[in-house]
Amino acid sequence: MINGIMNIYKEAGYTSHDVVAKLRGIVRQRKIGHTGTLDPDAVGVLPVCFGNATKLCDLMTDKSKEYEVCMRLGVTTDTQDMSGNVLCERPVAVDEEAVTSAVMHFVGGYEQIPPMYSALKVNGKKLYELARQGKEIERQPRHVDIPRIRIFEMSLPHVRFSVECSKGTYIRALCADIGEKLGCGAAMESLKRTRVGAFRIEDAVTLSQVERLMESGECEKYIMPSDRVFMEYAGAVVKPEAERALLNGNKLFIAQLDLEEKKFFQDGELLRVYNGKREFQAVYLFVKNEGCFKPYKMFL
Repeated sequence: MINGIMNIYKEAGYTSHDVVAKLRGIVRQRKIGHTGTLDPDAVGVLPVCFGNATKLCDLMTDKSKEYEVCMRLGVTTDTQDMSGNVLCERPVAVDEEAVTSAVMHFVGGYEQIPPMYSALKVNGKKLYELARQGKEIERQPRHVDIPRIRIFEMSLPHVRFSVECSKGTYIRALCADIGEKLGCGAAMESLKRTRVGAFRIEDAVTLSQVERLMESGECEKYIMPSDRVFMEYAGAVVKPEAERALLNGNKLFIAQLDLEEKKFFQDGELLRVYNGKREFQAVYLFVKNEGCFKPYKMFL
């Protein structure tokens, strides 16, 4: 069984679930999960977890992301992108300076209302299911962080820019909000995800490339070990007498660990834990008032 994470380049026309389904057939393995949806028309980075790394799927959705976007001003649609039905078209009577000001207004973050055409659930129903029934319900705004936006091409009514953002940010909604601020409306025309956490587009492989890698027996070279996601945290190898405690997911004490480097741990700090063979086994969390580490994620 393959265990680890592969950086997949999702091509247009596939849903994230389509990618997982195709990979199951290509690698002949059921235990596979993706780390956050991309719209079918969008392309780019989609980290996919295999085997015991599927336990990382929820953690990976928390990673920051970067996108390249093409926004079209002067049009609004029901999906907030150009795949939807046009609701309104207006002349674009703004200059480049006004557009730049409107785009940069959102740097730092704001309270964003999620689109109706999204996979968010309200009272057990996915919003896009309600939208397809012609229903629109009230959505609560959610704070999103946008550390950086860089405009790299402007040929009105089109604007091309890159966005670095936190989890939960809808780029379609950002385009619509920019258009509303300008008073002419806007919709997302294209979207490419260029980074998720440490996974970058230049290292991503397509499904057809994965097929060829499986045929040549080189697929494992493109699998990132699970512990690479946690390299920002300290690491430790359990001492022989603590092997069973680790195997059973019990609490661990500093005296039972050989730390990579001596340090004082803060409450809630994470620690990579390896067995005596230096195989990655778990991430533990330090509980200061108990003076021990408790299991956070197990990868046995």
